[in-house]
Amino acid sequence: MKLITFAVPCYNSAAYMNKCIDSLLDAGDDIEIILINDGSKDETGSIADDYASRYPGIIRAIHQENGGHGEGVNQGLRNASSLYYKVVDSDDWVERESLLAVMDKLREFAAMSEPVDLLITNYVYEHAEDNSSFTQQYHRTFPEDRIFTWEDVGHFKPTQYLLMHSVIYRTEILRKSGIELPKHTFYVDNIFVYQPLPDVETMYYLNTDLYRYFIGRSDQSVNEKVMIKRINQQLKVTRLMIDAYDLEELKRTQPKLAGYMLRYLSMMMAICTVLLSVDGSYKAVLKQKALWSFLKKNNPATYRKIKYSSLGGMTNMPGRLGRKITVDAYRIARRVYKFN
Repeated sequence: MKLITFAVPCYNSAAYMNKCIDSLLDAGDDIEIILINDGSKDETGSIADDYASRYPGIIRAIHQENGGHGEGVNQGLRNASSLYYKVVDSDDWVERESLLAVMDKLREFAAMSEPVDLLITNYVYEHAEDNSSFTQQYHRTFPEDRIFTWEDVGHFKPTQYLLMHSVIYRTEILRKSGIELPKHTFYVDNIFVYQPLPDVETMYYLNTDLYRYFIGRSDQSVNEKVMIKRINQQLKVTRLMIDAYDLEELKRTQPKLAGYMLRYLSMMMAICTVLLSVDGSYKAVLKQKALWSFLKKNNPATYRKIKYSSLGGMTNMPGRLGRKITVDAYRIARRVYKFN
């Protein structure tokens, strides 16, 4: 069995996928790269086939009808044959020295009778607008140089979350969680870093800047205008996360994990609420009310905690003035943190 499968969902990625794939190949022969061509209309499929022919035993190309990013992740997981699994988007890349450090650590895990469930690394936002970058680290949140559990986790900063860029799951953990991301839906990466967590018992934080996340293209899913246009998909993902767990029940056995997941769900509610407030239309206001009503009906205890939290209170202020305050606060935060 190889150490790690890198799944690379590709859709019309011909202009930039080479950089992504070449950066992964630096890991050597002990990896599997699955290129999932998601019904592309450009040369993505032929590029994937060319890599597969040049690197037999390492790279596989899978061609599917367009199913969206989530189905690309699903397809990679269905076909993965390695101990660990990581998703790398085709417009992103990994840093060589960090990749080699990750591979060394995975070899240590592979030699254990019970390999670690989740390896966490840093990621770097590479901003196209001004060529700046921001590194998300976890060195004051997670213990370093040892295996730990959720009970050992410290305090998360307001902008600190586990994202798809920072996680490497043991493949069996993902399969055990039963995760199946919805087709034709953006923002499913939030489900990927939420649903499997209760099945994660052991973790390790490697303080290295592995993942380079390119942000700033006008067509990117995290572009503000694009997110507003696709708000129904963001709402769908958030509702699926609301229904995934009873966090009050989880709190009885894993209080720190439940607290983190509550915080993550609060962030998802805030994103939806803010984007709908930026839209400002009558339909957007109705969608905002419907989302909060859905949370209240399906998970009343979680609703109360989120509604009266600082994040919930700031983003779900009543009336036109409340929505204006929310939007103004969002604009300031966006300039400071450059998150879309």
